[in-house]
Amino acid sequence: MHRFLRSSSTRLATTRTYLLHSFVVPSYRYFSLFAADGDVDDGGDAPQPWKSMEGLRRCSANHVPLSPISFLERAAKVYRDRTSLVYGCRNFTWNQTHQRCLKLASALSQIGISRGDVVSTLAPNVPAMYELHFAVPMAGAVLCTLNSRLDSAMVSVLLAHSEAKILFVDHGLLEIARGAFDHLAKTNTKPPILVLISEGDDDPSPTSIVPYEYESFLETGHIEFEIKRPKSEWDPISVNYTSGTTSRPKGVVYSRCRFICGPCLCFIVTVGASLGVSRHRVAQTYA
Repeated sequence: MHRFLRSSSTRLATTRTYLLHSFVVPSYRYFSLFAADGDVDDGGDAPQPWKSMEGLRRCSANHVPLSPISFLERAAKVYRDRTSLVYGCRNFTWNQTHQRCLKLASALSQIGISRGDVVSTLAPNVPAMYELHFAVPMAGAVLCTLNSRLDSAMVSVLLAHSEAKILFVDHGLLEIARGAFDHLAKTNTKPPILVLISEGDDDPSPTSIVPYEYESFLETGHIEFEIKRPKSEWDPISVNYTSGTTSRPKGVVYSRCRFICGPCLCFIVTVGASLGVSRHRVAQTYA
């Protein structure tokens, strides 16, 4: 796993413990996230009071690490034929989206992307970006979405720091990616594999510099791909960088749990606030 992700694991544990004490101190003892002897590897970072709860044992029967992949899997079953995405003349159902994400995850694995590897994107909100948010964690990898407004020099810095293994780039931002690769070459840094997200017949064809086109790359995968489930919900799912307006960009690692709990808690607090309930009361009630 990338050194930046490893060094962030301690901060993730500290942040999560702080959030628990900030919002749900009165009721945290009712949580079922308890350490087990050999059932689930939490890396030794589980809060000590939870380890000593007598008679409570965390195992696969009562605990599944949180992951946004489950949202897509449920949607593909419950809303199989409902529309999931509309983009111009293209549209997909939830079942089609699920199958495409499985094939994309399979394609990533086939070229050597493994657990903990960083997959970068340089693209606006196009369907490929949407699918990558599910396919990358399905492959066990970590997603790094780069700001499409950055110049080539800054993109090269982020690619080098994150040690990205593959870069998905939109056709409209291809020149920025090529410029970033030129900067990497000057520092003898190995560039990531480049995948072009094309949109029309006039887009550049795959070349030695751009060996893959998104749709062709996706079709090399298989829908029978076995999803690489997280070993822990603290496993990293994304790396985000600040814009770097004041200095060099700073990276922030998100865990799978934070990826789900953050938006959910914000939604609950927002609904509670609209009903005149304080955020602390809402957090305690829904804990």
